[in-house]
Amino acid sequence: MTGRNVTQSRRRFLALGGATAATALAGCSGILGGGDGGDGEAGTGQISLSDFRGSGPLVAQREAPGGTSIEDLPDLSGELTLYLGGGEGGLYLDLIELLEQRYPDFTANHRLEASRDLANTIIEENEAGASPADVFMSIDAGSLGAVANAGATASLPDEALSTVPEAYQDSEGRWVGIAGRARAIPYNTNQISDSDIPSSVQEFPETAALENNMGWAPSYGAFQSFVTAMRLIRGDDETMSWLQAMQDHGISTYDDEFRVSNSCADGELAAGFANHYYTLRVQSARESSPIGLAFTEGDAGALVNVSGLEIINGTDNADLASNFVRHVLSAEAQEFFATRTFAYPMIPGVAPVGDLPRIDELNPPDINLTELADVAGTVDLLRDAGVL
Repeated sequence: MTGRNVTQSRRRFLALGGATAATALAGCSGILGGGDGGDGEAGTGQISLSDFRGSGPLVAQREAPGGTSIEDLPDLSGELTLYLGGGEGGLYLDLIELLEQRYPDFTANHRLEASRDLANTIIEENEAGASPADVFMSIDAGSLGAVANAGATASLPDEALSTVPEAYQDSEGRWVGIAGRARAIPYNTNQISDSDIPSSVQEFPETAALENNMGWAPSYGAFQSFVTAMRLIRGDDETMSWLQAMQDHGISTYDDEFRVSNSCADGELAAGFANHYYTLRVQSARESSPIGLAFTEGDAGALVNVSGLEIINGTDNADLASNFVRHVLSAEAQEFFATRTFAYPMIPGVAPVGDLPRIDELNPPDINLTELADVAGTVDLLRDAGVL
């Protein structure tokens, strides 16, 4: 293939007009249940390991995931204090509950707030002496980076770091990604085709097919991380010009990116800016919806951000915290993220759902995710541009 066809083969992965399913082998075995119900070791069989996997048309006929099974890890035992940051935190609580059911002697006491608020709290607690948190689990790499840069983190286990690509962990091993989310372009397949969508986000204000027919959610943290990435790549002046040009192009504002994606499926919008998994959630609930998903190439519009974990400096539960991190990067937990939250798994042995490309097939910008911590500057820029 040459020219545009090559770009299409990399950028266009979902055009969902009906029910889709992965083209993997039917059924699952081994660590996800097998013939004996998958109850695991004696004394830990309160749930089936297949409970980690989601359901629905995008999850059907998946192979059993690869990677280290929780059956090969030490039991979780003891009490852990977990600061859980972000809007996806409620979904992640389901994983915590599964681990608590699997290990009756394990309890995770959690505090659920916005990632940036918890990051500031940890920094303040660390400056005052020590934080009561053992682990910070955040949906945003920038928040993890802020805590790490403040010297409030402890070392992560090598066994966890070695399973995750270097691009999705801190270069000094202070935090590690546990689930990825790619910036993407949901679009209505009845209104436009993939060829109408530019491969560079900078070209969107000049695209006639998208004039007065796109949506964004600028108050959303993921959108602000995307703009932060654009500032890192192109500088504040060019980012400001892009924001103003998009407004002149007639973009509509929404409260969140799930609504942007639903509006694309409804035909209210031709396209929008959103994390990839919102399109999958629309499709999972509405199998016949005319929604496709495209990715830009090598720019801020192709940012892959991560949810991640870090161990907090001064914890009295360092061994339990390290074991917990390894469990969250186990085959079962990564299958949970892939099939229940539709995020990108962080370990190579677990595939994303449906027709999504693997994470190493995407073309994100070459930036250090820790640098996404400067959200305050981005908010100021969005306000100056009249976006917020």
